[in-house]
Amino acid sequence: MKALLISDYGDPPRLADVAEPVPGDGEVPVQVSGAALNPLDLKMAAGHLREFFPVRFPYTLGTDIAGVVARAGHGWAAGDRVVARLDPRAGGALAELAAVPADQLVPAPASVPLSTAAGAATAAATAWQALTEVAAVRPGQRVLVQGAAGGVGSFAVQLAHRLGAHVIATASPAGLAIAEELGADEVIDYTAGPLAARVRGVDVVIDTVGGRAGEQALDVLVPGGLLVAVPAPPDAERAASRGVRAAFVFHESDAARLGTVVTLLDDGLRVLVDRRLPLADAAGGLTYLARGHAKGKIIVGT
Repeated sequence: MKALLISDYGDPPRLADVAEPVPGDGEVPVQVSGAALNPLDLKMAAGHLREFFPVRFPYTLGTDIAGVVARAGHGWAAGDRVVARLDPRAGGALAELAAVPADQLVPAPASVPLSTAAGAATAAATAWQALTEVAAVRPGQRVLVQGAAGGVGSFAVQLAHRLGAHVIATASPAGLAIAEELGADEVIDYTAGPLAARVRGVDVVIDTVGGRAGEQALDVLVPGGLLVAVPAPPDAERAASRGVRAAFVFHESDAARLGTVVTLLDDGLRVLVDRRLPLADAAGGLTYLARGHAKGKIIVGT
């Protein structure tokens, strides 16, 4: 079969012919219909996360998968449409066939194309974790989403809106209309000047950008407010010195959480798709993702 792999950290990803994976104990084979690209894939390929997620080479990239069970087993029937988020240490989503732990599979939604559903596996689940498990967002709170037109950000805007929050979104000029369409009550062009000059009184910030954006977010929070950072751990000491709190979302594969967000796809939660690519062009998709201009998800598959 074909798979997108690296032979070592820092090597350019390449499409190669490899043997089909042999399912281990508790695994079932899944014919891949779609895989979604994530910043995590770039970090894995570069070796930035080798201490947390050690891998064996050659390593097939990709964690977000949607497809069809190829052979019955462990409670799943051949032909079942499924979604999963693979362990980053195993990877394997950017391939024609993957061996997936059966307990990490969830039924795919019926209302969206199967390949599109892969876009929820990490991004939507991360946004849900940040908003409900870390921040415990309540109706009426003011929630600021930094990077609202990106993968996690686009889901965070929609989910915060569903939770009854007043949603404020930052995006580039090209992403402002997208943020409004997704349900933001206010939109802010992050290129137009200091954030604190345009918004105050925020209860929760979901920062999907990091760096300077996260630092500016500390200035807009109410006393005791919470910054939830997605890209990297925030400076908790700096936050405390300003009378606010800071937390990091470390997302791990969790079938129960994934099942919750995938169910919401049938209730109107939207996977914002920037582009679709065949597996043969997946390496180019990673290059595009690295530029930081993707609006929503890049889906590899039909």
